[in-house]
Amino acid sequence: MTVHKPRHLSKRSRLALCATSLLCVAGAMTAVPASAAPAPERSGGALAADTFTDNFDGPAGSAVDGGKWQIETGDNGGNNHERQYYTAGNSNAALDGQGNLVITARKENPNNYQCWYGTCEYTSARLNTSGKFSSTYGHVETRLKMPRGQGIWPAFWMLGDDIGNVGWPNSGEIDVMENVGFEPSTVHGTIHGPGYSGGGGIGAGYTLPDGKVFADDFHTFAIDWSPEKISWSVDGNVYQTRTPADLNGNQWVFNKPFFLILNLAVGGDWPGNPDGSTQFPQELVVDYVRVSTADKALPAK
Repeated sequence: MTVHKPRHLSKRSRLALCATSLLCVAGAMTAVPASAAPAPERSGGALAADTFTDNFDGPAGSAVDGGKWQIETGDNGGNNHERQYYTAGNSNAALDGQGNLVITARKENPNNYQCWYGTCEYTSARLNTSGKFSSTYGHVETRLKMPRGQGIWPAFWMLGDDIGNVGWPNSGEIDVMENVGFEPSTVHGTIHGPGYSGGGGIGAGYTLPDGKVFADDFHTFAIDWSPEKISWSVDGNVYQTRTPADLNGNQWVFNKPFFLILNLAVGGDWPGNPDGSTQFPQELVVDYVRVSTADKALPAK
């Protein structure tokens, strides 16, 4: 049964920052070169050609590939009342030398960063592909291992390239995966647009069976995105599909290029703030991020 995401202030109400920063640019964006690796075959018989791949290979402690990702900095101006300060370079986002990106949230403030509520209490990282890569349609996928704890808020999501011109939510937003620490067994997939943003975003949750929690192991989160249709899956299990018919007459704004975002927030209106039970540091461990498009239809197996 399809259910709507609990009402909350979307993290993307923070986009006043994005819309006025150099990270949000108008027009189409340049894609990175296609991977040279053999194209994998997805279930359903579609031959996939990767248009973006990052396997996060590199020496331990090194920063992400600057040809693929930008690092955002600051406290997002207090949007959603999050409490982290996003740092530059490899301070809170670094490769582990084993093919993973590790985004680390720490209870610290070594440089006396200032946040909307005063002296910042936490640091973390947020990165995006704005100006580096964007895509219209395709299979968007990540494999990652969640952090855990009250007030911890990891996400993998997308924004329309035109946010610098039209603002949010007119740009559209696709949340491939969000998790809030008080729901360790559940993730959410949501779309936001004009007339269905913030707490009115349209989506659903997926809960692991048998009381399992996402922080205990790696899981794969994906969308399959085509004209007028987006489907969400966890570990290959499709749990919701959205089309313009779900928007109550509002505009479908998902037939254009979107760029990718990975971040680990601390606190906020939806997850609540960390408390005495929250342990730090917390790590979002990302095995890979891939975007592919079906270039040939094959008979389903």
